Amino acid sequence: MTPERLARIKHILDTRQPDLSVLTDQVHKPRNLSAIIRSCDAFGLASMHVVWPREGFRAFRKTAGGSYNWVTTHTHPSMDDAVSTLKVQGHRLYAAQLSDRAVDYREVDFTVPCTVIMGNEVDGVSASASDQADEHIVIPMMGMVESLNVSSACAIILAEAQRQRKLAGLFDHRRLPDDEYMRLLFRWCQPTVKRYCDDRNLPYPPIDPETGELVDGVAWMREVRRQRHPHLAET
Repeated sequence: MTPERLARIKHILDTRQPDLSVLTDQVHKPRNLSAIIRSCDAFGLASMHVVWPREGFRAFRKTAGGSYNWVTTHTHPSMDDAVSTLKVQGHRLYAAQLSDRAVDYREVDFTVPCTVIMGNEVDGVSASASDQADEHIVIPMMGMVESLNVSSACAIILAEAQRQRKLAGLFDHRRLPDDEYMRLLFRWCQPTVKRYCDDRNLPYPPIDPETGELVDGVAWMREVRRQRHPHLAET
């Protein structure tokens, strides 16, 4: 871990927005989902929420550009479950949906805790989620086509959210809770150890936030081996 790499990771974590998110409503094209993840990373989102299409999900890594490593993805069995979870967290829900009550996406407040709901490529936002949304938002169109690709629309909306939040000073100080900050710092600084722990359902070892290195990696690994193989005498 070079000092330059650590500084970049910490800067990104310092600007992550824990109360701005995207919820995809059965978006079924992997390239679109991957592009949405990439936009979430680019505009400073810490996480996104997904309700999988019936056929499942497989992000195209080429399209995501590695962004799936930097954005935490929360999955939900249904839109009702996702909406309920986000409302409990105090999020306003902005559904990208053409309707009689839709407003220009630039007219809603993105500085409050909020989630943008993006519908699937064929049917848009589901009726239930649409009914439960606090606002319907649209991107004004001036051409012959009536809508944009879902990932393109998501990027445009998140750019406005970023603009509003920058003006409000929400990128000027760290907003991630301490436990989430340290969890992500570990995952980003120690990807190999992260995979080892995740594969074996082990808690993450302590990390020094000043260096990005394990506090005592040798002692930690020795203890892990002792717990996993108690019958083996320590040499």
